[in-house]
Amino acid sequence: MRLDDLDPSKNVRDQGRGGGGGFGGGGGGGLGLLLSFLPMLLGRKLGCGTILLIGGAALAFFYFGGGGLQLADNTGAGGFQPNGSSANVACDTEEELFACQVLASTEQTWERLFAQRGERYRPTTLTFYDQSGQSGCGAAQAAMGPFYCPADQGVYLDTSFFREMSTRLGADGDFAQAYVIAHEVGHHIQNLTGIADQVRNDQRTASKAEGNALQVRMELQADCYAGVWAAQNADRMEPGDVEEGLNAAHAIGDDTLMRGAGQRPVESMFTHGTSEQRKEWLRKGLETGDPAACNSFAEGAV
Repeated sequence: MRLDDLDPSKNVRDQGRGGGGGFGGGGGGGLGLLLSFLPMLLGRKLGCGTILLIGGAALAFFYFGGGGLQLADNTGAGGFQPNGSSANVACDTEEELFACQVLASTEQTWERLFAQRGERYRPTTLTFYDQSGQSGCGAAQAAMGPFYCPADQGVYLDTSFFREMSTRLGADGDFAQAYVIAHEVGHHIQNLTGIADQVRNDQRTASKAEGNALQVRMELQADCYAGVWAAQNADRMEPGDVEEGLNAAHAIGDDTLMRGAGQRPVESMFTHGTSEQRKEWLRKGLETGDPAACNSFAEGAV
């Protein structure tokens, strides 16, 4: 994807290495060891609907183990505290610069789309960290992968995650990386439009299976919004970009991840959608370029 002519977004910051502490509450022991080498994106327990990327034993641990990652109702804890180091300069590496340009492109796109509805777009902030950091939703760890925090309306990213995508999941390419960022911005759109609040309210009274099903719809809509962003910037797309995005979407489907962990896929435990669903909703956004086409909450949509 050609973004090199774009100035990087100014809505970025860099916490550097060790900008925050570890997990509170439930995580420790074997869980910490698993998180130290396997990528994961937070699900609804934190209120941050994101892509879930867990491999091997870690997937089995989170889905079927007794410990779990206890981050429920943590959106009010551990507010962001800047690292304070003048040495931390955002967008100063090749991977960070690309992410900053993707963010700038999403800002231009969603500003235009919101303006068409007579509304003003309030951009998210992208925060880089190295190994660990702090968000308005609590501690950030490299093992989480990118996530969106509704408490401070920020996207958090350790760019080493992109290498994990390529080496562990075979989801490489610059558009695969852009898709991940655009997906998280999609969650910001849901936050701005009130969809996220409605889903969180519904989840409070839902069963676990029902809450997971609602989260699947959230993730699929964010995939579709990522596709809308790409479609709105079709002139910047290069040969192979669509295939990179669809390959990444397939790689992070719940059923594919479960099978990769040696587990039988269990639909009631899905939180992000099957590989085919993720590809379908990303493709829907790519083909229509219309946010209105992304209503994954409509009856029969999923």
